[in-house]
Amino acid sequence: MIQHDVPLVRLNTFKLPCVAERYLALTDLRQLEGPEFKQAPELVLGGGSNMLLLDQVPGLTVHVSLGGVQLLTPVPVRKTSSSLDTGTLIVRVAAGVDWNQFVRYTLDQGWYGFENLILIPGTVGAAPVQNIGAYGAEIAERIEAVHVWEYGIGVRVLTPEECEFGYRDSRFKQEPGRFLITAVDFRLNGKHELKTGYGAIQTELACLKIDNPTPNDVALAVTNIRRSKLPDWFFLGNSGSFFKNPVVPMSVHNRLKTEYEDLPSYPINPGHVKLPAGWLIERAGLKGMRNEAVGTYEKQALVLVNHGSATGREVLNFSESVQAGVLTKFGVELEREVQVLGVSTV
Repeated sequence: MIQHDVPLVRLNTFKLPCVAERYLALTDLRQLEGPEFKQAPELVLGGGSNMLLLDQVPGLTVHVSLGGVQLLTPVPVRKTSSSLDTGTLIVRVAAGVDWNQFVRYTLDQGWYGFENLILIPGTVGAAPVQNIGAYGAEIAERIEAVHVWEYGIGVRVLTPEECEFGYRDSRFKQEPGRFLITAVDFRLNGKHELKTGYGAIQTELACLKIDNPTPNDVALAVTNIRRSKLPDWFFLGNSGSFFKNPVVPMSVHNRLKTEYEDLPSYPINPGHVKLPAGWLIERAGLKGMRNEAVGTYEKQALVLVNHGSATGREVLNFSESVQAGVLTKFGVELEREVQVLGVSTV
């Protein structure tokens, strides 16, 4: 049933005041056959992370609340899948399932592959849109298929190739209003294939005095790292990383390296390098900066926070001042990772 003028302040991790003109909770796939899904709604809402909501969302907001986790047997492995063995598991997860709860569930079940992605806010359905990633892993590496409702067409199942995944990017992000994700099939393992090459993980494992880590040890290390650097949105509104780490030509990297010898960098290919946006923001003198109710987090400059009464417009304006500061200091443009949605009413 459609509701009108529904507050969304508790349904977005930034805790921004916003009102949905019309609101519908999607709890059953049969609802997709209704007239509301003949065309794309104004907003498809999952866990409310990775978005910046302005004062009002006109039109229809669909809150995807589909639940369920299913281990598929026999395993329907695609012919194009590689490096598969008897330890491979295919798990189908409904789009409304909380991502962090799902990761913890996989560890409890002995299904491995997502230990590096623990404690990321949001839902399973939103994860492929952003191709979420952290600490040397990203979700695209584990996706076997994405189940979608294509507006005007109906049910489809997309392969990873059809999803066109890139760094914090996907076809779903590039073609907004075309698909609604209903479930995702993940390829996990019944044996360990750990990714511990990321420096922060190695440091934390050493602090924990763990020489031969298990997936649960890696998950613990990542949890400790994230909690030490990132605010809990329940207490301090935020959307996690607000900006993407910029990828710049090698010539730009070399220019900056001559001036800043401690500049961290991560080669992408022979001609391009990824720079940490948090480092750039901090070195521009913007870490911990605050403008009334909006600021950069004191422990991680990449995160913008709502100190309690900020509006979406205030956060957006503040983010633009951060972008301008980095551009002036380094000549590097920062791109927002979050999506700006809705309209301002003032």
